[in-house]
Amino acid sequence: MSVTYTSVLPVRDKTVEFLAGLLAAERTRRGTRADTRALSCHEQAVLVLRWFLDGTRISQLARDNAISKSTGYDYLHEGIDVLAARSPGLHGALLAAKAAGYSHVNIDGTLIETDRVSTPGPTPGVDLWWSAKHANHGGNVQVVTVPDGWPIWTSGVRPGREHDTTAVRTHPEILPALTAIGTDLRTLGDLGYEGEASTITVAFKKPKGGHLTLVQQQLNKAHNSLRAIGERGNSLLKMTYKALRNVSLNPWRIGKIAAAALVLLHFDHDRTT
Repeated sequence: MSVTYTSVLPVRDKTVEFLAGLLAAERTRRGTRADTRALSCHEQAVLVLRWFLDGTRISQLARDNAISKSTGYDYLHEGIDVLAARSPGLHGALLAAKAAGYSHVNIDGTLIETDRVSTPGPTPGVDLWWSAKHANHGGNVQVVTVPDGWPIWTSGVRPGREHDTTAVRTHPEILPALTAIGTDLRTLGDLGYEGEASTITVAFKKPKGGHLTLVQQQLNKAHNSLRAIGERGNSLLKMTYKALRNVSLNPWRIGKIAAAALVLLHFDHDRTT
């Protein structure tokens, strides 16, 4: 027995048309013949958006569209890929932020949980995707935001066991881009980036057995008041797209999923910086 009901996606019609257009271009690129797909580009776009916005299970999406689960996964991954391909590069995003007149950007890592486990890490007995900090499995994604917390760039994924400093060092794009932009656009981060304090501005750390000076305390207060707003970017992505709260796909796909979500967010709000 099943019950049919009507639902509404919290997304503009233009966003559906935008994704459908990307999917149509991809079918043309692949040389897909007309009328050989089970779903139209518009129907596929709705399927992909339902997964992103509501976190709808593939089994449910497959039943609703009268397709197999394997076809549902194929359609979903195709949608993720065409969206992620339009995500901005960090260098371009920083230049756009500078051109917009911002004084600084924020960088912060977020853990996107995954239920994929049992992948051995470099340390015996420790799972590759296990984050001791969050006591959960997930992938580390670095998010760069402008002063009001609007996200302008997301990184590829790193295993959850890695701390933020390790993550930014591993990504070949991050430190060179932040260094190149220099003091023209300062980058603020929390103490998780103290290992790269020469590139990312962090607060003063209280010395062991000592105290911060009054000036250092005042600077920390100013720094934290600016940086804290940047964490809005992580919340905005996860609250808008439920798929980012827990990913059941291959965890190495998390970076592309986050990039695809960023593209959708930018288009749906007509804003990039």
